[in-house]
Amino acid sequence: LGDLSRPQNLSLQTLNTQYVLHWDWADDQQTAVNGTLTFTAQYLSAFQSRKAAHKQKWRTVCADVSERLCDFTDAGLNYWGIYYLRVRANTAQWFSSWTNISFCPDKEADLGPPSSVKLTSVKGDLEIVIADPLSSTNESMKTLAPDMHYRIQYWKKLEDYKKAKVLKTKNNVVTLSELDGSTWYCVRVQSYCDFFNKTSVFSETHCTSTEGQTPYWQIFLYFLLSLVLCFLLVLVWFCFYTVLKSLKSIFYPNVQLPAHIQELWSSDSEKPQLLPPDSPGSVCEHLDMISAEMDAVMDAQSLNSEDQDTSAPSRHGSGDSGFSSTEEDFSQHGAITDGQTDDVCKTNRRHTEELHDGTLCA
Repeated sequence: LGDLSRPQNLSLQTLNTQYVLHWDWADDQQTAVNGTLTFTAQYLSAFQSRKAAHKQKWRTVCADVSERLCDFTDAGLNYWGIYYLRVRANTAQWFSSWTNISFCPDKEADLGPPSSVKLTSVKGDLEIVIADPLSSTNESMKTLAPDMHYRIQYWKKLEDYKKAKVLKTKNNVVTLSELDGSTWYCVRVQSYCDFFNKTSVFSETHCTSTEGQTPYWQIFLYFLLSLVLCFLLVLVWFCFYTVLKSLKSIFYPNVQLPAHIQELWSSDSEKPQLLPPDSPGSVCEHLDMISAEMDAVMDAQSLNSEDQDTSAPSRHGSGDSGFSSTEEDFSQHGAITDGQTDDVCKTNRRHTEELHDGTLCA
């Protein structure tokens, strides 16, 4: 034991079953003289404090820590027990006297707010689902504080929260009824225990709207928005149709090219062919051309045949002469007829070729 100052202003920061011991030690001049300073924190249950000093079993929670706090959350303190906590200052060669503080968690530990609050609108009412505050081991605080209740405050969102209505309950599910329809309400909840008059802070504020008849101004607003939306859809469709029509008129015009220009672009297989080119038999046929001279010869032959019937000797002599003459004339006309036939075939063949080449027009 030396002349080190002992820690001062011991206090506990608590929430449900979380306990943190804080202290002050402001003699920095002694720290500079005596070297590095550390602290040691211990606890002892109240019933063991009645024993003799040498039989008391103080349990060390923090040994030689430089911080000026010690966390007793995991020290195993019973929530309904009474304990003594103490702390001292240490250096390599010296240590101060102990500073003690008593602590009863059930009475002095702060109570936490609900771990969660859910607010929903159900058929014009508000349903509140409250989750219990939890201990450091995630255990409901109702198991440690059975008399714990909840205080619910609710008010209209447009009004001051100081005008809030208060509802006390022990249930975790609460329904708020007799509320105005289509109105926003805000809710917050706090935990409290009557036995030690312990009250938690309020939870976060939650707001929602109740169901009800839709006001007329809201119906009109929805109708106006729907009209605007329909107008925009029609406008977009009209713009799309106009652009599509313009593109179609550019790439697929309705004006057709003249027929003689289209024929130039068409292939030979697409040109009309009145007669096939490789069938001369169907183009040229044998024609018997009988001229006026041939008619005269045929008349002369018929007259000669009649003369032969009346005078055989004279017909015979003149018949020989006429026959030879007829043969000469017929041979001459026959030669002319063959030439004319060849000319006709050549002319027809030329016409067919012109038709095939597409140069003959109707």
